[in-house]
Parts: sequence; C-alpha cells; structure tokens
Amino acid sequence: MGFDILELSSADRLPDLKVSAGVAPLSAVERDLHSPDRHLLVLNDGTLIARCSCWSNGTATLPEQRVGVIGHYAASDADGAAQLLASACRVLAGARCTTAVGPMDGNTWRRYRFVVERGSEPPFFLEPDNPDEWPRQWIDAGFTTLAMYSSALNDDLSREDPRTAAALPRLRDGGIVIRAFDPNRADADLRRLYTLSLAGFSRNFLYTPIAEAEFLAQNRALLPLVQPELMLLAERGDSLVGFMFAVPDVLQAGRGRSVDTVILKTIAVDPAIGGMGLGGALMDVVQQAARRLGFRRAIHALMHDGNVSRRLSARTARTIRRYALFSRALSP
Repeated sequence: MGFDILELSSADRLPDLKVSAGVAPLSAVERDLHSPDRHLLVLNDGTLIARCSCWSNGTATLPEQRVGVIGHYAASDADGAAQLLASACRVLAGARCTTAVGPMDGNTWRRYRFVVERGSEPPFFLEPDNPDEWPRQWIDAGFTTLAMYSSALNDDLSREDPRTAAALPRLRDGGIVIRAFDPNRADADLRRLYTLSLAGFSRNFLYTPIAEAEFLAQNRALLPLVQPELMLLAERGDSLVGFMFAVPDVLQAGRGRSVDTVILKTIAVDPAIGGMGLGGALMDVVQQAARRLGFRRAIHALMHDGNVSRRLSARTARTIRRYALFSRALSP
C-alpha cells in the first residue's frame, strides 16, 4: 500500500483532495484560527485517509520537557494512522520537542482528549467524541496515558448539598453576592469572565493563556442558548470572584427527546478566595435553578481527575464517561 505524506506550513494552501469516510479536510477557518506550525496529510492513491496538526511553539509545559502538541486528528485507516503519528512525532522532534501530547487542538481551551470509556449515555452538547479505534491507534504508535478526565451525571436534582446552607451565609458575610447573568450586559460580563478564567485556571494541568478575542468568540457563540438563571456570577463589590456557566443539552432535541438535562460546562473561582466554599455553592445553586426551570438531570462535564471540581461533583453525581490525554517521549 503506497502512502503519500504531505507536510504543510502555515503559509501553504490546502490542496484539493478526495476524501474518505470519517476524514474531512480541516477547514481553512479552523486552520487560520488555531495557527498550527505544521499540518500533515496522509494520502492513499490521492485520497485523504488521515490528518493532524502539530504545534511546537507556545505550547503547555511539563517539568523538564519541551512539549509538542498533536491535534486536528482524524484517521480512517490504521496503517495511515501509524504513518501519520510517526510523521508527527518526527516533525515535533525536529522542532526540538522532547514529548508529544495529544489529541489537543493547540491548547486546552479548544477540543482535546479522546473518549476511552463510553458508557451507556449518548454524547452530550459540547462533548468531544471520536471513533473507538482512534485511541487504539495512538497506543499502537507508542503513546501512553498522560491524564484522565471524566463526566458525571446527577440524575436527581432534588438532592441538595447540605454544605451549601452553611456556605451561603459565610459568603454573604464575606461580601460575596451570587447573581444570574444579565443578557443586557453580555459583552462586559464575558470580558470579566475572560479575566477571571485566566486567573482561575492558571494552575490547571497543561494551562496556557488564550487570546481574549478567541475566548469571546467561543462564548458569544453560546449566548443564544444561555438561560440567565443557569449562568451565575459571584461578585464582591465590583470584582468578579467566581462564575458557573451551564447550558441545556440541546443534542437531546436532535434525538427527538425533550431537553431535560443541563450541562455544567465551566466553573471558575478566584484563587484568592479559595476555601470559602464558593465553588460548591455555585454548583449546587445552579443545579437547584435548573430544577426550578424544569430540568431533571445535570451533567458535570469534562473534569480532570485531579481537579477540585471532580471532588465537588462526587457529592451528587456518578461517572458516566471517561477520557484520556496521551503522551509519548520523542527521540532527537
């Protein structure tokens, strides 16, 4: 079987290609926005069977490692996948990276991770999904698990966290007020969310900052789905010190079902007020708001196994899906 491997720089135009099932060319918009250092294509008799992008500059850090990132991954053929991943590792090693990490579309603000334990729940809105063979292709190429993540389901929103009753008066005494999102102040509040996100996530695994313009574009796209009661802002005076961003699982409607599930997408708390119970309170308050709006279930989405959010989630929810991020040592 003869493969051709194309390596494109950021300035190179994507050629016209015949495509195979499951591997569409990367859109020009996504390629321009994500600015990979290299984009790789594997062709079999002129047909695209695998693709990925590589980032070697401005990537996340690991102790004593120079990290290269592989993302925009898709492959319809095991042999093509092997050729693609070997080529990607050579590209990153040639850029003096010592470890390859993926799948990740450049950074953790974008799509990353593979589903590795699917469970019985169908995919939910904003969840990354992938064919089951893709993680196996990475393992076959010498990658091992770097980090694990999970999503959990609270299928009984009538359960309230008893800690919240104690936390709310303590927060009020500390001058912290929780309010619903105001659509009339959407742009100003999104900019405040951006600033807090940089601080609140700065200690997260593989954190890198995101440009404000990209953050705003990501979240403005979700505003038509936002119910103000499901987007909570915690303020102390004029300062935003925490937020919870939840959205309905609109994929349920596409399956012909009523939308009875809300997705707890993002929670952030100012590190300066850690220990006051604000994170747990935001999680409980938004779930009770969802119950009053008629939702029956809440998905706590895409939590790193070592994050505080995972511990908070365990109070009311059970794991329904697990995800993995992979890495591989690179040879010079």
